[in-house]
Amino acid sequence: MEGLAATTKTKRKKAANEADNLDKKESNGIDVISDSADSTAAEIKSNPPLAYPNCDLNIWLRTCHTEIITPLEGISTGAIPTWISGSLYRNGPGKQNYGHQTVNHLFDAAGLLHLFKVRNGRVTYQTRYVNSTSYVQNTAAQKLLVPEFTTPAAPDPCKTIFHRISSLFVLDQVVSDNAMISVYPLGNELYAFAETPFIHRIDPITLETTGRENLHDRMKVINQSSHPHFTQKGEAFQLGQKIGSKGPSYAIIHYPPNADNEKAILNTVERARIIATVPCRSIKEPSYMHSFSITSSYFVLIEQPLTVSFKTIFGSLLKGKPIVHALKWRPEKKTRIRLISRTTGMEVQTQYVTEAFFFLHTVNAFEADNHLIIDICCYANGEMLDCMYIEALKNAQSDPNYASMFRGRPKRFVLPLSPKRGIKGNLNTYADSLSEAHWINGSSSVYVQSDELCSMGCETPTINYNVYNGKPYRYFYAISSDVDADNPGTLIKVDTIEKKCRTWAEPNVYASEPIFIPHPEAKAEDDGVLLSSLIWGGNNEKRTGLLVLDAATFTEMGRTEFHTPSPVPKCLHGYFAATK
Repeated sequence: MEGLAATTKTKRKKAANEADNLDKKESNGIDVISDSADSTAAEIKSNPPLAYPNCDLNIWLRTCHTEIITPLEGISTGAIPTWISGSLYRNGPGKQNYGHQTVNHLFDAAGLLHLFKVRNGRVTYQTRYVNSTSYVQNTAAQKLLVPEFTTPAAPDPCKTIFHRISSLFVLDQVVSDNAMISVYPLGNELYAFAETPFIHRIDPITLETTGRENLHDRMKVINQSSHPHFTQKGEAFQLGQKIGSKGPSYAIIHYPPNADNEKAILNTVERARIIATVPCRSIKEPSYMHSFSITSSYFVLIEQPLTVSFKTIFGSLLKGKPIVHALKWRPEKKTRIRLISRTTGMEVQTQYVTEAFFFLHTVNAFEADNHLIIDICCYANGEMLDCMYIEALKNAQSDPNYASMFRGRPKRFVLPLSPKRGIKGNLNTYADSLSEAHWINGSSSVYVQSDELCSMGCETPTINYNVYNGKPYRYFYAISSDVDADNPGTLIKVDTIEKKCRTWAEPNVYASEPIFIPHPEAKAEDDGVLLSSLIWGGNNEKRTGLLVLDAATFTEMGRTEFHTPSPVPKCLHGYFAATK
């Protein structure tokens, strides 16, 4: 693949040619169904010597065979504070196979919802698959009927090129609506998200999928980030992309608060509208954006050099191939940080440029002393996505380069909001960071040098969101992304001012994204608890739990463990809904 390292080229070229190979095998009467996920997991276990003996990568390849519809009671130890009352929802990959066909990448796995319900110091557990159209149809057919992110659909000899052309006008006939990344509320309803324009309405009690919204039909949005932002007013903002007469653009979507009238005909999604658009820097290759940030005055977009080729996308859709082939790494373009006014919807005139990096998640952004500060979990390039191929996971324990591909660090970027032209030297006067900013000679652009916040790999970062999102803050919480660490399942607390870290870890335990719950009478930013779902490595695949940490001291307060009827895969993102 153009612009990527050799290992990346090999993996994606293999995925790119898979659909053609399947068609050839089909025409020759050869069985085209790949090995099952169970045999894949077995291969990992029998592949010594281990390059990362402390890391059980098999946790990503588990399949949940049995949904837990009736809440499961667990066994508690320690003391879970009785003031915690609500539901922790989680989403992530649940299965990698339909029949004997196995997907190529974790992002192609079927979405599985988890629910930990906490009340009066007790916890129950439930799981259920997101019943997307793709999931229901694939399950019935026992094969992929629509391509996923990296996996082609099973060959269909009845589909001609004319069928594929006509299908381009019906998006979910060529794009999977699988939702396996996150789960968030919009108004008073709960939705499962991916990066497609489809979101699925989820019953907050039973986890049943009760409906689907198509943002492409409503607003002509072709994709969206997996992480909307919320305000204390009850409104939400989301980042999407659309194509207009002048080319592709980034669009800010506004979801209004719940209607005062309980009998309102339209729900929050139906009342959503686009409030701002800015053109992509390239009319041919907009940037891939998994998340964005928001401050009191700005929407903050990070235009990274991992781009999406529209030419390749349309060719892939026409040929029934996965859209992963459209991703291009363009390090010469650097990374551009773009600020859009929340008041006017217009982009600020100063252009901010920084090093080429890949990212999935921002931590937080805020304004202070006429600067805008944004913290991002950064990687050297887009190879991090390649680490989540099933083949890469199978071979990781014999690949000494795997850990370096997954090596990321949280960095701070300080942007001067009103830099004066003609000044030489560092434009930043913000005291709490070593990040610098300098005018690029002969241009209206400012080059921003980052400041590393922590020497540990941090992923799925969270903060005391309801109070500090978009505002000056000090602490964030994350899971470790260092597979070669002494304990890759570590939870991390980062002090962004002193650049110090606290950790929690337990042998053979893998914690998920920590969710902060403030104490009802909180007096400090970290006065509260962290909730993190747990799974165990090795042969403990039918064991899960909910951990409660004191956010200030980073020590365990209590936990509830569950023995489940089926393996529990590792989840990605979640949301806590407090009981009102």
